[in-house]
Amino acid sequence: MVRGIALPLVGSSIVAQNFWIPPAEANFLPYCQQTSDEIARKETARRDALSGKQAAKRRYQEIVAKQAAQLKQCRNQNWLKTQGLWIRLYECDLQPGALEEVLDRIVDRGYNQVYVETFYNGQVLLPASDNPTAWQPVIKSAGNERADLLAQIIQKGRERGLSVYSWMFAMNFGYSYAIQPSKQISLLRNGRGQTSLSANTLAGLSTDLGEVNPNEAFIDPYSLAAKQDYYRMVQEVLKRRPDGILFDYIRYPRSTGEASIATKVQDLWIYGEASRKAFYERGTNGKGRELIKRFIARGSINASDVAAVDKLFRNETNPMWQGRQPLSTEFRAPVGQRRALLQADLWRLSVAHGMQGVVDFLNAAIYPARQAGIPAGAVFFPEGNQAIGQGGFDSRLQPWDRFPNSIEWHPMVYGVCGRADCIVNQVQRTISQASPGTQVRPVLAGIWQQSISNRPPLEVQMEALRKFAPRISAISHFAYSWQEPQSDRDRKFCQARKL
Repeated sequence: MVRGIALPLVGSSIVAQNFWIPPAEANFLPYCQQTSDEIARKETARRDALSGKQAAKRRYQEIVAKQAAQLKQCRNQNWLKTQGLWIRLYECDLQPGALEEVLDRIVDRGYNQVYVETFYNGQVLLPASDNPTAWQPVIKSAGNERADLLAQIIQKGRERGLSVYSWMFAMNFGYSYAIQPSKQISLLRNGRGQTSLSANTLAGLSTDLGEVNPNEAFIDPYSLAAKQDYYRMVQEVLKRRPDGILFDYIRYPRSTGEASIATKVQDLWIYGEASRKAFYERGTNGKGRELIKRFIARGSINASDVAAVDKLFRNETNPMWQGRQPLSTEFRAPVGQRRALLQADLWRLSVAHGMQGVVDFLNAAIYPARQAGIPAGAVFFPEGNQAIGQGGFDSRLQPWDRFPNSIEWHPMVYGVCGRADCIVNQVQRTISQASPGTQVRPVLAGIWQQSISNRPPLEVQMEALRKFAPRISAISHFAYSWQEPQSDRDRKFCQARKL
């Protein structure tokens, strides 16, 4: 039985609902997908090519090349120049013809870019021999240790007209890394002594529809050892020359309940050894450093602290730290008034310190990509940088508005209001805070032709974005496993494929 493709074909109800198809696309199906006849012809050719006969291989390669050219032509004529898809690979994809089948399915759906999950849950999609530190390889079985699945998908993807990006978790190093005794010093900690493994945090969206990721474990972005581990891994990935590299989890974990809004210093993930040391060093005189130490230790300062610091450092006027510009009359103000002013300044400094750690980690991550001349991008939540209420902040402290505008911005617009409105609003918020010229490439969650998880179909989301921001020319969809759940399960467990 030849598989079909659940996409809106010409004459379907989707077209009947007046979804926009430009006249220049008259020779192509909506969204640049392949017809059922072309899908069947290519699939038959792929199966025949597995026989090893050279004539069959050539015929399959000719079809692949022809469809790659068609895809390029269609995307060039489409308002959406780049349509990407997020995917996780498995060891089973090393089976003969398996990777080809996956990539053919992606092309059949009109995608011309794919984001391959290269580092996640402490696992890296590199041969064990090239694993630069204590990461677990995705490919584990004996006999496959030298298999380079990342290099293979880059090559085979390009043959099909796909640009292939490496998608990598960033500050989330995974449980297997976090439990290693030598790595404990690099873990993130809050003011209650908790790591992201012991605190109640909300896991991110999983590639498995309706599930969350239980393997999240965050590191202190100020940890030099953690940054060195990550840097070496990024360098190995870039040796495969992907078309780009995307960094995800450039943030702190999101706490649950009331703790999802950080309102006091103990809520912040700045108590790791490296982060705490860097925080102390933000003091630029003795008074400033001493008050920072007292504030982070107890979560507040009192009038006695201010008086004691004045006595300890008689030759200094005002407590000073990076960015502080006190009033000239502050030193002569009553101690109680000074305490309130200094405590408010210390809280703002604490938040800024946490955010700066995220920005610094991202800059360190993208540096080797810049050196290699490979495009880099950042994945983020549009709400992750919000101030909330009176002095509160989203606990993720994701200051994406301070990310470099020279890289791609991939906002995860995962609104769940049942309509496209909230998704458009998230894109609008991103664009409003982006510098002119920033490449904004929204990430949509969902599947074609039906609502899921309180999100409208993908084509409804895309049409709403086209009307709101016609200058956006690149969008991606999360994820392959949501659109092709049977294929994903078969590949995950090496099940025989039904043809």
